[in-house]
Amino acid sequence: MNYWLIKSEPNTYSWDDLVKLGKDHWDGVRNYQARNNMKAMKPGDLALFYHSVKEKSVVGIAECASEFYQDPTTDDDRWVVVDFVPKEKLKKPVTLDDIKAVPELSEMVLVKNSRLSVQPVKKEEFDKIIAMSEA
Repeated sequence: MNYWLIKSEPNTYSWDDLVKLGKDHWDGVRNYQARNNMKAMKPGDLALFYHSVKEKSVVGIAECASEFYQDPTTDDDRWVVVDFVPKEKLKKPVTLDDIKAVPELSEMVLVKNSRLSVQPVKKEEFDKIIAMSEA
């Protein structure tokens, strides 16, 4: 299993939107590195759901529910989507400032390249953020 972080502006698409839909495709990715990360996802992989812009916090865990396929929002075959289902809302959000304050998380892609919308997360980083949400 692999671990990821997926980012969305909550006023555009929030954790609650995914919960309401129950399953949805992650679309609109127009960055090659983020797209390649989506192509590497497999069903069962887990992703930290991150609200960007004003909130800047991890709020939930989503599960990848499909292999990648053509993004239905464009005819451009370079872009793909994967399906996600909500798995669990975090007990409390973990902010970017919280993450930056933890030395073990200093090498996270989120800290090093905060603009990347779909990024890999190491298992240890994933576990640490979940533990922080429960503290």
